[in-house]
Amino acid sequence: MMLEKLSQLAQQCSYIDPQLYDKYQVKRGLRDVSGKGVLAGLTEIAEVHSYYIDENELVHIPGELYYRGINIADLVRGFLDEGRQGFEETTYLLLFGDLPKENELKEFEELLASYRTLPRSFVRDIIMKAPSRDMMNTLARSVLALYSYDDQPDDISIKNVLRQCLHLIACFPLLAVYGYQAHIHYHDDSSLIIHSPKEEYSTAENILHMLRPDNQFTELEATLLDLALVLQADHGGG
Repeated sequence: MMLEKLSQLAQQCSYIDPQLYDKYQVKRGLRDVSGKGVLAGLTEIAEVHSYYIDENELVHIPGELYYRGINIADLVRGFLDEGRQGFEETTYLLLFGDLPKENELKEFEELLASYRTLPRSFVRDIIMKAPSRDMMNTLARSVLALYSYDDQPDDISIKNVLRQCLHLIACFPLLAVYGYQAHIHYHDDSSLIIHSPKEEYSTAENILHMLRPDNQFTELEATLLDLALVLQADHGGG
């Protein structure tokens, strides 16, 4: 089963030796008294290079973002040169440690598409009732409400937590767009438009498809939105 295989990959690529927390004196906080970042956690998922030390002097440089050791510029160049979008591929890389092969990416995209649906009546009962003026509040309430619709909400096995994560990744575009549509309908007197996602569309394409009243968007718009999603896919670096 694909979810079982992906669970094993996620576990293998995310292990941190507990002794490293003592070795590197990991502590809370963002900056020490010298202005350098302090270690608040350990990760091999994402990293930001923003300075180097030259004879005990802090030298700032233009920031470089790395996902699983791959420079984001190289990652983006790879899928743009092939004329495709990269958010789904980037998600696979962040979760499972390596770039997917072509067949693995196809299976992963199909898995996300299968999760890109909300429980029956969720939009009506959760999103449309008492819509908030704050989109972050709307998203937070929607995620919390999904607990009640989950058959295994308290199962913390890696396989089940991965399932929940993939479902959230797939559904966040729906939660965001539908929450926004409810907001502008109830608070700005705009027409209420709810479009269902398309299985064959990418995450970026589905956001634009559901957001626009006429479902129309250009390839350039989808590419730019996809790039934004790639750059925001992980906040673990520091």
